[in-house]
Amino acid sequence: MVFSSILFLFYFFPIVFIVNKLLPKKYKNLWLFFASMFFYAWGEPIYILIMLFSTFFDYTNGRLMVGASEKKKKLILINSIVVNLGILFFFKYSDFFIKVVNEFGFGIKPLNLALPLGISFYTFQTLSYTIDCYRGRVNIADNIVDFGLFVTSFPQLIAGPIVKYIDVEKELKERDDSLHSYNEGMKIFIEGLFLKVFLANKFGEIFNSFTFADASSKTLVFLKLVAYSLQIYFDFAGYSKMAIGMGRMLGFHFPENFNYPYISKSITEFWSRWHMTLSSWFKEYVYIPLGGNRVGKARHIFNIFVVWFLTGFWHGADYNFILWGMYFFVVLILEKYFFLKILEKMPKFISHIYTMVIILFSWVLFTSTDLKDIGAFFSSLSSKPFFSGEVISFLLQYGILFIIGILFSTPRPKKLFEKQKESIQIAVLTIAFLLSLAALVAGNYNPFLYFRF
Repeated sequence: MVFSSILFLFYFFPIVFIVNKLLPKKYKNLWLFFASMFFYAWGEPIYILIMLFSTFFDYTNGRLMVGASEKKKKLILINSIVVNLGILFFFKYSDFFIKVVNEFGFGIKPLNLALPLGISFYTFQTLSYTIDCYRGRVNIADNIVDFGLFVTSFPQLIAGPIVKYIDVEKELKERDDSLHSYNEGMKIFIEGLFLKVFLANKFGEIFNSFTFADASSKTLVFLKLVAYSLQIYFDFAGYSKMAIGMGRMLGFHFPENFNYPYISKSITEFWSRWHMTLSSWFKEYVYIPLGGNRVGKARHIFNIFVVWFLTGFWHGADYNFILWGMYFFVVLILEKYFFLKILEKMPKFISHIYTMVIILFSWVLFTSTDLKDIGAFFSSLSSKPFFSGEVISFLLQYGILFIIGILFSTPRPKKLFEKQKESIQIAVLTIAFLLSLAALVAGNYNPFLYFRF
């Protein structure tokens, strides 16, 4: 069940919201917990057992830390890390390592396991809880229903944002689900729905309509890559906004996940704006514990290497994702030690062009199913003519959509919207919702790219 479906929009969420509104306070978390279980079981009823195990396991680990000695707490933490990462490794990475081993002449059969939805996200959430319990940063949960809701909350369960226990600890006990929260949440949700259904899906159809090898010119190769760049941004940012909006309607304040990353003037800035909760997680639980930047140059480079190797590998169990992570590792090292001060002195439009070129090429690595796809891109870029007649018909058909997409990847439409009277805001939101519904009913292309992570 995806957010941008008729079933979810007109049946599941309205029922969940209305019942939650009518229930006494002491039953709200239990209701939302069961609703989240139903939401997850709708797509993968078997794998719900893994999520329930993770929930019970780390709730128990937290309780075991109460009054425990420092040595015992450390053992509990190590146990949590090993078991959680072991489960993630088994389901997500087993076949990749079997493939690697088989390249040395072995004949091990792949397990062909389906990846449980959201496992990369809820594993990081439960891990952050046990780590913070060990550090004494959060109060240890004393109610398994409250903790279960933290882990399984359906708005952000499948594809984030990655919510740490400290983000919602107070709201699990007391939260504002007033009319004001509902109105604010609805605005954010409709914005996300529009970005996803009206923009991301359309750019996805363009990207999938031809291959790099089929492109008749360099210009079409470039436009295909821009289409994917806009698709993945609006897809993931749209999902995150829908999650944040639903959370707000239910009284939760989930952290922001995107802050217009395509306006960045450096790759360092880009990664402070893109998938911010993932970047924050790796910074807090990997980079800083390794020593961060408070170490020598060689160790600092090693710390960044570890973070970006893991970031790439977190996104997918294949060589292209590792290569994607290493690509950003190299660029960020070059920026931190050589280019950043130069970029700051450059005219903004030049530093922005530099950043977008780096980002566009990164998506070639990210979207490729194997290394041959990467080769096909560079082959097309080097062998095709710069321009072809097909470019004109392409721009006549999709030019306006590209302009809208580029415009909505900046904060200008949001700022203009916020300056309007409430009546105009309501009218704009109504139009955006109706356009989204029309696109949803008329189209048959409605994936969420980050579901596969």
